[in-house]
Amino acid sequence: MPNRLIDETSPYLLQHAENPVDWYAWGEEALNRARDEDRPILLSIGYSACHWCHVMERESFENTDIAALMNEHFVNIKVDREERPDLDAVYMEAVQMMTGSGGWPMTVFLTPDGHPFYGGTYFPPEDRQGMPGFPRLLAAASQAYHTNKGEIDRVTRQLAEQMGRTGQMPRGFTPLTTEVMHNAYSQLATQFDHLNGGFGSAPKFPQPMTPEFLLRYYHHGFNIRALEMAELTLRKMALGGMYDQVGGGFHRYSTDAYWLVPHFEKMLYDNALLARLYLHAWQITADPLYRRITEETLDYALREMTDPAGGFYSAQDADSEGVEGKFFVWTPDELRALLGDDADLIMGYYGVTERGNFEGANILNVPRPAADYAEQRNVSDAELAGAIQRARAVLLDAREQRIHPLLDDKVLTAWNGLLLRAFAEAGAALGRADYLDAARRNAGFLLDNMRDADGRILRTWRNGQAKLLGYLEDYSCLADGLLALHEATLEPRWLQEAVAVADGMIALFWDDAVGGFYDTGRDHETLVIRPRDLFDNAQPCGSSVAADALLRLAVITGNGDYSSKGATPLRAMQQLLGRAPTATGHWLGALDFYVSLPKEIVIVGPAEHPETGAMLNAVGARYLPNRVVVGMPDPTHPPLTGSPLLEQRGLTDGAPTAYVCEHYVCQLPVTDAAGLAAQLDA
Repeated sequence: MPNRLIDETSPYLLQHAENPVDWYAWGEEALNRARDEDRPILLSIGYSACHWCHVMERESFENTDIAALMNEHFVNIKVDREERPDLDAVYMEAVQMMTGSGGWPMTVFLTPDGHPFYGGTYFPPEDRQGMPGFPRLLAAASQAYHTNKGEIDRVTRQLAEQMGRTGQMPRGFTPLTTEVMHNAYSQLATQFDHLNGGFGSAPKFPQPMTPEFLLRYYHHGFNIRALEMAELTLRKMALGGMYDQVGGGFHRYSTDAYWLVPHFEKMLYDNALLARLYLHAWQITADPLYRRITEETLDYALREMTDPAGGFYSAQDADSEGVEGKFFVWTPDELRALLGDDADLIMGYYGVTERGNFEGANILNVPRPAADYAEQRNVSDAELAGAIQRARAVLLDAREQRIHPLLDDKVLTAWNGLLLRAFAEAGAALGRADYLDAARRNAGFLLDNMRDADGRILRTWRNGQAKLLGYLEDYSCLADGLLALHEATLEPRWLQEAVAVADGMIALFWDDAVGGFYDTGRDHETLVIRPRDLFDNAQPCGSSVAADALLRLAVITGNGDYSSKGATPLRAMQQLLGRAPTATGHWLGALDFYVSLPKEIVIVGPAEHPETGAMLNAVGARYLPNRVVVGMPDPTHPPLTGSPLLEQRGLTDGAPTAYVCEHYVCQLPVTDAAGLAAQLDA
């Protein structure tokens, strides 16, 4: 008999719809029952691609005896953290304060008014390795709530006084300078793994925003070591097992320091951010490896993560057939049977052994550079490349016949905004019309399906149903992606929509009292605290994306309010940026834009004109992190009114014309791509 979760759209919640637990989704029905019956709440938060979430479900939530205890003593609420990042942020902070650590699945015990009094992460079904068994924990939490209300009240008051402090940053009044960037680089240099790339030791996360900052730092000419650090990291990740050598795209993170053994789930935001990172590395170095990884990652998203309606799905699980990584690994016998005469060469290239490198099977990786391996095997580079290409096609086709990991096919606005920007930038830089088409479809999908009748951006969509009020990250990432699409295509609609989304973002999330943005809108339900995440972790926080997008829109529109609301949070954050760069990578990019003199590029002319397209390609192919691009197909109908950047910008003798400006002071207009390229490179 299914429980209430059967009516939800989240694949994660639907996974639990057949549990014997009397689950509720978060909402008034559950909260009212807890208040009416004076029952504590058991809140369980996870996500579809979470391995230990699946383990706890099998061990505890599918266990009828444990479920009976939960149903007898608690109102049980299940939350998908990707749908409700606000609840995840609020209660993760509480768990970290109570236990010193956090993770998923997250298990939190609440009073009926939503205040946490105890919590943790995974709990086994019986006492194990110093962890209390879940049934014992349930009994203790229920007894404490009903027999020791005084202690419960003390704990909840104490937590309430402390929660939210990480989002309280004092206003900053010190001028923003490049000195912060120098401090950040020095910190990164001390944390860098000079042997394997990346920062710190195992487990090792890709942290794409940190290498992005290193590329910017190198681009300014500050230190060539910044590029060396970024390149070592990118090459090690691309050739290791964390990258899917058969199908493209990156797994979540490496369990070791060498990028070999991944946690096998694939997240949309990781691949969006990494595709852009490799694209930027290619723009700087012209290394074909980086272009290949960019294209394979985006092609993977098109092949496996795209809804026919135009949205991008959220994640693929690590497990298939109940076994982690089974879908992605190979045995030597499988490879010999599939690859025939190429088998020996390909197995050596991908480091395949009889013993294996993961539970008796092999995660494909590239332990030696292709040129070195070709020389060792006495084959030409072309012969090796041909064999690899043949093998990948055969292996991908064979893998498609396997039982696939669970696909989390909900569409999240924020994550789609990240990939929208990646497709737009790559389409412009690589001359890939299919990428631009994918970006257009996605932008149209988001604008048509992820807004309610009043224009309010919504968070999540699945099977034709959009719901839940969007968060700051949904607004900021959507505005960011739309702006990138305008810069890639020069089509007016995307710039106009970016401005509209930015205006809505300010109205809903900005707070003058704190000098920054909250993560939830003014129209959101009241929680224990109003969350405000200021750290760039696996993905950029909503505030850093908002600051970056507003600073770029300020240059285009001349809107001083955008500039103020982009710079004010940066001033508050600047000391933290220098001390904790791995947690503030996107903030550092926004700072770089603000303290630099960005190039302002206006291209006037019909997008379909060959010379307009050639000039757009000249811009897209270059690594110009601190620039804005505005297209004006018809100078008599500018895409925005009141923009100082667009004033008195027209065609030259009827020909498409480009203007390269700094602080609205322009060089001589040019009417060909070569002239524009010369100005950009000067």
